Amino acid sequence: MTVFSTAVGYPYIGPKREWKRYVEAYWKNTLTEEAFEAALKTLRLERLAHQQQLGLDYITVGDFTKYDRMLDLAVAFRLIPKRYDVLQQPTKNDLYYAMARGADDVVACEMTKWFNTNYHYIVPEYEGQKLSLAHNPILEQFLEAKAAGIQAKPTIIGPYTFVDLAKGYNKKEKALFILQILPLYTQMIRELGEAGAEWVQIEEPSFTKDLPADEIRLIEEMYQQLRDDTNGTKLMLQTYFESLNAYDRLIELPVDGFGLDFVHGAKENIKAIQKFGFPSDKMLSIGIINGRDIWSVNLAEAASVIQVVKQAANVDNIWISTSCSLQHVPVSKQAEQTLPDVLFDHLAFADEKITEIVHLTTFAKTGQWAEAGLVAKSMKAIEALAIHPSRKNDRVATQLAALTPEDYRRDVPFAQRQQVQKEALQLPDFPTTTIGSFPQSAQVKQTRSAWRKGDISDVEYEKFIKNETARWIRIQEQLELDVFVHGEFERTDMVEYFGEHLTGFAFTQFAWVVSYGSRCVKPPIIYGDVAWTHPMTVKEVVEAQALTDHYVKGMLTGPVTILNWSFVRNDIPRELVARQIGYAIRQEVTALERAGIKIIQVDEPALREGLPLREANWSHYLNWAVEAFKLATSHVATDTQIHTHMCYCEFNDFIHPIRALDADVISLETSRSHGEFIHSLKENRYELGIGLGVYDIHSPRVPDVSEIYAILTESLAVIPKAQFWVNPDCGLKTRQESETIASLKNMVAAAKKLREQHAVTN
Repeated sequence: MTVFSTAVGYPYIGPKREWKRYVEAYWKNTLTEEAFEAALKTLRLERLAHQQQLGLDYITVGDFTKYDRMLDLAVAFRLIPKRYDVLQQPTKNDLYYAMARGADDVVACEMTKWFNTNYHYIVPEYEGQKLSLAHNPILEQFLEAKAAGIQAKPTIIGPYTFVDLAKGYNKKEKALFILQILPLYTQMIRELGEAGAEWVQIEEPSFTKDLPADEIRLIEEMYQQLRDDTNGTKLMLQTYFESLNAYDRLIELPVDGFGLDFVHGAKENIKAIQKFGFPSDKMLSIGIINGRDIWSVNLAEAASVIQVVKQAANVDNIWISTSCSLQHVPVSKQAEQTLPDVLFDHLAFADEKITEIVHLTTFAKTGQWAEAGLVAKSMKAIEALAIHPSRKNDRVATQLAALTPEDYRRDVPFAQRQQVQKEALQLPDFPTTTIGSFPQSAQVKQTRSAWRKGDISDVEYEKFIKNETARWIRIQEQLELDVFVHGEFERTDMVEYFGEHLTGFAFTQFAWVVSYGSRCVKPPIIYGDVAWTHPMTVKEVVEAQALTDHYVKGMLTGPVTILNWSFVRNDIPRELVARQIGYAIRQEVTALERAGIKIIQVDEPALREGLPLREANWSHYLNWAVEAFKLATSHVATDTQIHTHMCYCEFNDFIHPIRALDADVISLETSRSHGEFIHSLKENRYELGIGLGVYDIHSPRVPDVSEIYAILTESLAVIPKAQFWVNPDCGLKTRQESETIASLKNMVAAAKKLREQHAVTN
């Protein structure tokens, strides 16, 4: 029997966010291209050596990127949209980052969620280009590792997943696209084999989605061609995020091994193996360590699952691995010094998860644990948190038990609310607003850091926040926006801030993960029962409202987003945690309304993110997710206007759940996928208020008035005037002040132009 340890992938961020600093320094021209490349190489090799020291048998390469791995492949395949021809003699990195972030003369490629995670990928755009392999980025990383004495396992996002997640082709063009893509994959894999790679891992998470019969046949044809043309290089086909779909067909694909998720797809994968068996000529990689949460594993339970899988599959040769890449978790918990012991002991970040893999591999090989007491220590940590008082809040249980169906719905239908709100608020046609946050300058961050360290007093910090808020109220008046926001300068993060004021949350110091590009977040840890204890936002919003005659929105994060953007306890159902958070946000909405705030925005950008990959499982999730939002918002007066916000997910098949939220206005990201969204609205009428995200805030470019006006006029064909709001596509926290003001000035000018044009024609 042979048993090897591996991981699907490892964080590329670096233990101290070195990657982020290098990338952003390069963007700011404070790091030369040569120095940038050298710094990234050092970081890559350090992370490989570190995994080797932790004891992994197979170290993965190809999981490192300068921005996004889908973008890496698109550039390598010369899948470059024609609009980038305007760039004048760009370097390789100039073109790459223009596609990722946009440039002065060209907009960025679309960005959307990576399956049901909070990571965002760049969407490849096929325009019928003639494709070829410009370079082999996976080979480059493999040879780099080999030169350093590390025999690595290369990994590539698979051809079916790449095509599945790309856009721009119709059904007839898909076959042509695949015919161009497959030889490039063949070339990449052959080059890796010739360079000495024993195994090549091919990641196909799209194999866990719903697959119609014609797509299954397509996959079979693709992989047969891949097998025929790759000279026998060993292929490990890796799936994750769910169980393998069409198991009986796909498990027979001509590859040398299969990686299956035995965390999120455990029951279904085990049942499929028991029913259909597992091919005796294939290696089985058992994804037993959760790559998406931060809880330590029950070693005894995991070892038992491995044994069940081995017996059902009737295999002796296995890999023990993670359920998916560890890029979704922080690097290591060892630097965390402020967490309570009862929580710290039950945490496992990427490094700790690799240690768990190594322990399980040793046990699978020998039947003995490497250290005495490992299992007992594992169980003790789990049990200590399970009985902790934070998980026994009787008051929360009583409040939720007392809820009735009336607590989940508005008393008055939207059509009537709309008329009442129109008379009460007296806003102009096509009202302009922003999503919530304004740029957090270096001074804002430095002042907050000084306050947290105790270098300045609470009074000094609050005075600074008030002054910054007042300054941006004046800027909004100068810009002539219609509905203001206070800017959120007191908030580090739209989830962390609320968690700091609710019970049941804990916060790390260094547990960063990548959300998109160089944007990193520190997800809170929900480890206990969630409860509201005091107003969280009222003071700042009321102070801002006192500075202006314009309405200032109350700004809250919704319960499902708080849930999906946190690491969540795994001892109770997620829907119960969502209900707890929803009830807490409900109390904050009440506090804002009592303080006289008439427009309250409860953002849910992560609502779709939590959607299960299989459509058969959608309804259960959507029922409790929508109910959590409605619990938070449905109790307000008829003349109180409820807004929400969503961004960077595919809305075209999601109109009905959006409607079910019953929010008076929803602002949506449409700047990178405007045409698709407008087409969707033509097919699916939406009768509530819509705020169009008319420019991309993740790009440093400033859109001109004509560009925004064109989006607005096109949208009028599907959005009636009475429903139409105008706003950026997301919060502005990460942007520079000058570009923010310039962009908003153009947005307001475009809205005014539309208002004037509409007045003339009507």
